[in-house]
Amino acid sequence: MSPQLPPVASAVTAELVAALSPRLRKRLDSGIAKLADRPVVRDGAVVRIAVDDDTDLELHAPDGAVRGADAVRCGCLLAPDCLHRAAAASLAPVAEDTDSAAPQDRSAAEEDTAQASETATPEQRAAVRAVQLATSAVLEAGTDGAGAVLQAELLRAAHTARLAGLHRAAATAVSVVTALRAARAADPAYHLTDLAAGLYDVLSVAHRLPSASGGELTALRGTARQPYRPDGSLRLYGLFSEPVLTASGYAGAVTWTADAEGRLYQVSDVAPGGAGRAVGAADRTVRIGDTALTHRELARAGLAVSGATVSPTGRLGAGAGVRAVRAPGAGWHEEPVARLWAEPVPDQIARALAGGRDLLFLDVTLTGTAAEAAGDCLLAEGAGVPLRLTAAHDDPALPHRDNLRLLSAAPGTRLRVVARLTPAPHPRAQLLAAEHPTRADTRLDIGLDRLQGADLPTTTAAPSGSVPVPVSASASASASASDEAPIHLLRRRVHQAVSGGRPVLALPGDTRADARRLRRSGLTTAAELLTDLHSAAADRAHDVFGRLRPTDPDRFARAWLAAAHYTRELDRTLCLAAWTS
Repeated sequence: MSPQLPPVASAVTAELVAALSPRLRKRLDSGIAKLADRPVVRDGAVVRIAVDDDTDLELHAPDGAVRGADAVRCGCLLAPDCLHRAAAASLAPVAEDTDSAAPQDRSAAEEDTAQASETATPEQRAAVRAVQLATSAVLEAGTDGAGAVLQAELLRAAHTARLAGLHRAAATAVSVVTALRAARAADPAYHLTDLAAGLYDVLSVAHRLPSASGGELTALRGTARQPYRPDGSLRLYGLFSEPVLTASGYAGAVTWTADAEGRLYQVSDVAPGGAGRAVGAADRTVRIGDTALTHRELARAGLAVSGATVSPTGRLGAGAGVRAVRAPGAGWHEEPVARLWAEPVPDQIARALAGGRDLLFLDVTLTGTAAEAAGDCLLAEGAGVPLRLTAAHDDPALPHRDNLRLLSAAPGTRLRVVARLTPAPHPRAQLLAAEHPTRADTRLDIGLDRLQGADLPTTTAAPSGSVPVPVSASASASASASDEAPIHLLRRRVHQAVSGGRPVLALPGDTRADARRLRRSGLTTAAELLTDLHSAAADRAHDVFGRLRPTDPDRFARAWLAAAHYTRELDRTLCLAAWTS
């Protein structure tokens, strides 16, 4: 996906792909690949792609995004029904939709009350069914088979869902399309687990919403925009900054702060862009009040805010009535910030798994490194358990992996860190910030500050290449035991379905050995789900003439959803047990 192209609204992409003839639809994916290699030039609000030496394709984005099909213009002889327009829209990031079906004549309180007492409308049931069908088709095809046509169908369903007020289903469906594009483009930022999580969320919402009511329905609908509510005056202390780099073409930075009670607040600067913007955003001025602090400075200083507005997730608003000035900060070992690390780790884990904040505040001792398929991870002892600290981003422009590699060469070093929980059968988290290994009272933003060999303790040599540092036998044994947990037999099939689609699980093979192993481990339900998933994949009935009937994407999607839900909940249970054992 080219980061130079402006985002294109989902409805525009769906319209352009739908207008193609069946012959051109078959050529769409190859057309996208060819267009991706063509020169791109930006001229103000217009982006031009040189289709060939004599033909240009233009995307007009006056507000930063393409909002109408007529804003994609091609100079070829087949325009406007040419392949190039649909290919360009499918190649560009998906823009955030600005339309909303929410009534405009209700106050926030009236809207909340109305939604809490309603059931899903026929329009919403039809919209969520369309999302369900489009998502089931993507799951059946897998990443290799879910090309631009299936993606456009899902974008069309997402747009319809948004118009019906189903903002959660719409947003998650768009995230699935973004992940599919990243997978098919071999984007290093793509992670199979993220796509699996997106598919799970869409299918779960679609399954539950038709029969939901009250508060559950309100949560399943979601909101078009995060509402910002007045929160008076705030005295905030900077904690750390982290870069933001998404596969959907957005980048920037988020700075985390805390008040005297330990509540967390974020100041964000995220806009269309790539890794360069993620790196540079930390040195941009914070967009709140009249403060001249940059994100990097705020992470180590403080902020006094009056007239504050805050979203439900703790994001600070930057409205005209907000005032903010610089204030003294506090070290991680000083009050009131130190209380974040005083909270028992089991309580932090339980809150994160229950849907609360997923940041962990830990005191750890580094023990070495371990090789994994996604790259080396940093091993540490913390809260009485061995844990794995991984990189939050893999983009080489960001220093996450280089910093982890250097820290792994300092075994025995004690550090206070901030990490983001990764639910897994073993203690695992993404390292976001840490104390400097040799400079007291100095903090490191792992995704922004780049360590050097000279920053390590003098008794430790900087690592050469990527040779792993030996780990303790107890840490290795614990990690190995967790990695070989029998539930991986079911989880692997769930992930195989996402990448290869139904045909991969329909291949001839004997799954009874895996099912028996699961039953011997007491995971009878997992064994049944595994058997049902393979059965749904291989179910191809014949008609009276002996011809194969079409597959049933609904049945396969239901079987996959049940298996994914089981592994998700069991992973959460095993995760809590691993951190508290």
